[in-house]
Amino acid sequence: MELTLLGTGAPDGLPRPDCPCAACALARGAGSRAATALLVDDALLLDLTPGAVFAAARAGRSLTGVRQVLLTHPHDGPAVELPPGLPPAGRVPDGRVLTLISGHRVRAVPMDAPGTGYEVTSPEGARLLYLPPGGAPAGLAGPVAQPYDLVAGDVVGRPDAVARLRAVEAIGPATELIAVHLDHDAPPAPELERRLAAAGARAVPDGTTLAVGGFRAPAAVPRRTLVTGGARSGKSVEAERLLETCPEVVYVATGGTRDGDADWAARVGLHRERRPAAWRTEETCELVEPLSSDGPPLLIDCLSLWLTDAMDRVDAWDDAAWAEGGERALRARTAELAAAVRGTRRTVVLVTNETGSGVVPATAAGRRFRDELGRLNAAVAGECEQVLLVVAGQVLALRG
Repeated sequence: MELTLLGTGAPDGLPRPDCPCAACALARGAGSRAATALLVDDALLLDLTPGAVFAAARAGRSLTGVRQVLLTHPHDGPAVELPPGLPPAGRVPDGRVLTLISGHRVRAVPMDAPGTGYEVTSPEGARLLYLPPGGAPAGLAGPVAQPYDLVAGDVVGRPDAVARLRAVEAIGPATELIAVHLDHDAPPAPELERRLAAAGARAVPDGTTLAVGGFRAPAAVPRRTLVTGGARSGKSVEAERLLETCPEVVYVATGGTRDGDADWAARVGLHRERRPAAWRTEETCELVEPLSSDGPPLLIDCLSLWLTDAMDRVDAWDDAAWAEGGERALRARTAELAAAVRGTRRTVVLVTNETGSGVVPATAAGRRFRDELGRLNAAVAGECEQVLLVVAGQVLALRG
């Protein structure tokens, strides 16, 4: 089965008309995208968009053989003129199955938002799933008998849709995941490519033709990632984003609770509100055990609070205790953590702070913490395939 993406953008396209935002300003040339429309084997058109005939011609395809035009979502704005020779466009009721004269079987998949998804099976048995903008499948019960060969959907806007499909094994290791309906809330390339790669997905230019059902090697997703940055840089948001398409995540919070500290409680509450409901939280500074065991991906936030606890345990703030064995004890504990990161079989994202780029601490204890955190960060980064630095909400890949 061949799938040609006549467009890969949001319904208003990218850039949006008359939009002054930075993302639209950068979406020029190869970065521009027409509204998403999919042409399957030159016989089935999913979503009718302005300029579909010309988009097909630019991609080296023709719409003259199209036998069915299906819409996935309400189309706002002026009516789209139906090109001559195309059958009328319509939507299929949820659960209904159509068999086309071309031999393709199309099933309407119910969504949790206005719109309809379509599961298309070719005469040879290749299967693709196309999701509308802002939509995720509703009422999933799994696991399914067979994963899809390709899924095209709103990966940036609805990462939870990918997580749901993975939870029921509708997306497997060999499923090709294509991001469509790309709007100006998606970052420009290459940041978009990096973010999608973390989800095992990719974006393609308008006019790309893909073979559905052929052999495809699993996407290479980094297994160990360290995310570092300054205060309020967006590092925790980035770490959470890296795992948002996973069906299950264990969030390891090293900060614990602080009785009577309203500001700390507000910070903890903000983090909890951002996490998907399927994520499980564990509050502990004992990191070796979860790293050494099997299970779902880990998000450890953060190493600087873990180090504070580790230094408390050896009384590292006291000069005499530090000289009399505290330093050796702390180095042994940090080496144990680095070794656990090296040996872990789980996907893990670790968050830490950069404290060595600002004001020099006024106290010996403060300088000691800064130095030890720098050493810890370097040791853990050395065991990670990917290291990211977040500055002012922007992500710089230092490794991977």
